[in-house]
Amino acid sequence: EYQWKGPFYFIQGADPQFGLMKAWTHGDTNNGDDEWGEEIKLAEQAVQAINKLKPKPKFFVLCGDLVHGMPGTRWKKNQEQDLKNVLKNTDQDIPLVFVSGNHDIGNTPSRETIDDYCQNWGDDYFSFWVGGVFFLVLNSQLYFDSSKCPELRQAQDAWLDEQLAVAASQKCKHIIVFQHIPLFLSKPDEDDDYFNLEKSVRQEIMEKFDKAGIRAVFSGHYHRNAGGSYKGLEMVVSSAIGCQLGQDTHGLRVVVVTEEKVVHRYYSLTELGSHGIEKELLDMLAKQK
Repeated sequence: EYQWKGPFYFIQGADPQFGLMKAWTHGDTNNGDDEWGEEIKLAEQAVQAINKLKPKPKFFVLCGDLVHGMPGTRWKKNQEQDLKNVLKNTDQDIPLVFVSGNHDIGNTPSRETIDDYCQNWGDDYFSFWVGGVFFLVLNSQLYFDSSKCPELRQAQDAWLDEQLAVAASQKCKHIIVFQHIPLFLSKPDEDDDYFNLEKSVRQEIMEKFDKAGIRAVFSGHYHRNAGGSYKGLEMVVSSAIGCQLGQDTHGLRVVVVTEEKVVHRYYSLTELGSHGIEKELLDMLAKQK
């Protein structure tokens, strides 16, 4: 869909992370993830809320940490199967887009962990078009620590440059990026942290994105809502469907794309499920053609 067809919206979720709630409560984030009943309920609530929405979203993107179990850990396969069972109930007309997170491929990913993820969930980076808007899904672990697979980082970098060249030649309305780890949480020059990308890497990516005219980057990882901007680029950090590490509610983000702008709002699962999308956003969608 290279052509602009009028305003549309999509749903962004992050970190269903089956297993973290118990692990976090018990203070054992390495082995405490042997129960995830609560996360199953929350993921089911998310799917039910999305299925009720009218008009339907163009797609539902999950920005990483699908489950808590790291590659090779005891419960990972069971957690993944349970998440797939929940997601199977998503309306068939709403495509699912998966983004790899650190728990999906490891803090220091390897070719093996990435291959395993790809067999399970699809490519770790790819692009797609919706109504004249170009979307890029990136593997942010390659920016975080690619020491075990430097050639994969180089391959993603080369691919990204090619994609941005395509976007420039196609004159797309907007370019939007999805990745798990935020570039930054609130300020482009903030200190390095577990929850953001290292300054030197971040600076390079922000410059590249800004030059390419990328409008927004959506991520998760932080389990809290946050964000800021760098020149014309908005960094949007969405809280989790699963375990909350701050004061936010379990929720999803509704993102409306109009010809001029990208507008978004975070809803609690309960609010989205019972009231749907607010009038102000629906009105933006109604201004078709």
